[in-house]
Amino acid sequence: MRTVERGYQLIELLIAMAISSLVLVLGIPPLLSLAAGLRVELAAAEVASTFHVARAYAIRHDANVGLKFQVDADGTVTWALFRDGDGDGVLTADILSGDDPQVLPRTRIAHLGRQIHFGFPPGRAPRDPGDPRRRLSGLDDPIRFNRSDIAAFSPLGTATPGTVYVTDGMRHLSAARVFGRTGRIGCLVYDVVKERWH
Repeated sequence: MRTVERGYQLIELLIAMAISSLVLVLGIPPLLSLAAGLRVELAAAEVASTFHVARAYAIRHDANVGLKFQVDADGTVTWALFRDGDGDGVLTADILSGDDPQVLPRTRIAHLGRQIHFGFPPGRAPRDPGDPRRRLSGLDDPIRFNRSDIAAFSPLGTATPGTVYVTDGMRHLSAARVFGRTGRIGCLVYDVVKERWH
């Protein structure tokens, strides 16, 4: 009778390790890209949730309010909600002078920071989500509410239309949008290959 040897020879073990390493090396970059895309989408969803908070506050307190973002030198992003105190809307000058008081404490956005930030990825300008025939211009301004960086909401639930763009600075781009007349809030993801928002 033949005896069966159990175990692996050194060459078999080296081949198995080489194959495992190759699979790992080929699989990590797509996983990292997928994770970066999900982080950008999560950050845009968090920005959209701040819009919901502002809109709900405006309706509940029968007030015109404005949501203002602040980006610190270390990349930390915070937001604060201000109430129109003098009847001319929430304005940066009125916030600085104290005419438009802050009504909710400044809150940090958890999913924005060093790697995920307001902005656009390098390369060709993305298409305008409002008019896909055009490309966005002024890529130095990722917070766009008409000519302001304040998202304003009224007691009727309407809002200043606008978009906040979030990127990883490489290839992923998402947007949190507010639609003016309805005050509807949504998130979009940009496909850089197909050059299309969805």
